[in-house]
Amino acid sequence: MSGIDSGKKFKHMKQAVIINCLLALVLSIGINAFAQDEGKSEKEGFTFTMIKDLPVTPVKNQYRSGTCWSFSGTSFLESELLRMGKGEYDLSEMFVVRHAYGEKATKYVRFQGNFNFSGGGAFHDVTHVYTTYGIVPEEVYSGKVIGEENHIHGEMDAVTKAYVEAVIKNRNKKLTPVWHDGFEGILDAYLGELPETFIYEGTEYTPQSFAQELGLNMDDYVEIGSYTHHPFYEKFILEVPDNWMLDEVYNLPMDEMMAVIDNAIDNDYSVAWGSDVSEKGFSWKNGVAIVPDEDLNDLSGTEKERWEKLTDKEKKEALYSFDGPVKEKTITQEMRQEAFDNYQSTDDHGMEITGTAKDQEGNLYYKVKNSWGEKNHIYNGFFFASKPFVELKTIDIMVHKDAIPKNIREKLHIK
Repeated sequence: MSGIDSGKKFKHMKQAVIINCLLALVLSIGINAFAQDEGKSEKEGFTFTMIKDLPVTPVKNQYRSGTCWSFSGTSFLESELLRMGKGEYDLSEMFVVRHAYGEKATKYVRFQGNFNFSGGGAFHDVTHVYTTYGIVPEEVYSGKVIGEENHIHGEMDAVTKAYVEAVIKNRNKKLTPVWHDGFEGILDAYLGELPETFIYEGTEYTPQSFAQELGLNMDDYVEIGSYTHHPFYEKFILEVPDNWMLDEVYNLPMDEMMAVIDNAIDNDYSVAWGSDVSEKGFSWKNGVAIVPDEDLNDLSGTEKERWEKLTDKEKKEALYSFDGPVKEKTITQEMRQEAFDNYQSTDDHGMEITGTAKDQEGNLYYKVKNSWGEKNHIYNGFFFASKPFVELKTIDIMVHKDAIPKNIREKLHIK
């Protein structure tokens, strides 16, 4: 190898080293910048630590039916059976729905159509059907006879509504004695014929004898609301469209209603929960329900300066980003009433409260069992509702009377 070739070789090597160093520097800067961007875009999210987690039956899916009240109500009874040590049961939601539709049609016709007729209902519909007609297991009456995997009630609801409207028009100048038989025929077609007897685990039952075998006493369950347009510690008819039975609930101040919920969960009783889930603070995708405080006057320093520079749109996006815990409103009795009076809190959805938890900042939440299925969901069909959300958006609850603190039971005259 000549001396000239060695010099050229060294020069080329030197250039290669410089190029490699530059490439490494660029790559390092790029990686660091990417890491910083990643850090900025990462969401802290919500981290929940369970305080109390009651045993429950599996989450179901009401799918395209307006029967959350039956799903939550029967789930509540299933939880009661677990609590009482009677084992795990899968009760038929559609058995309850079927009987409720029949009675609802009769009342709608008697009110000459000046009444709500839809798939909606209330927790007391479940206890009423249980007492009057009994109950059956899901395997005996699934209500799925139209060839669909899940409940789809759109056509059935439209047909049944049109039928009762035709009856009310009274074209014969008097109602025929068979109009309700025709209505029951529609329900037979869409949900299946009701069983008179059935075999369950080797024993023959009627719906009534099966209910007796379970040993639940529907007189033990009471509903509670919290409103100022009726006297506290008395019963009143809750003025929501789905209360077609015109049933009564007990009225408590908000703090005592919340004390009932807390006492129930602390003592292993679940709570049937009617609430409004149409709010921006309810996010099924993120598995949380919150009431952000949009009036952040207590910020200080640079934090306050940054907040005040945001537009109203940017402020709302920040509050409802669900990136993690935020400051929430302090709920008052007056706020509850105003939301109810202005249709901002409506009887949207029935669910079941099955536990309590705290987020990473120590805020209290309630674990809620829903009826929208569990597949591809962050908490497998459950979500966490903050205490302010439950305070503000609760329409009513149903609990076992023994779950109510003794001093509150005395005020309600419940023995």
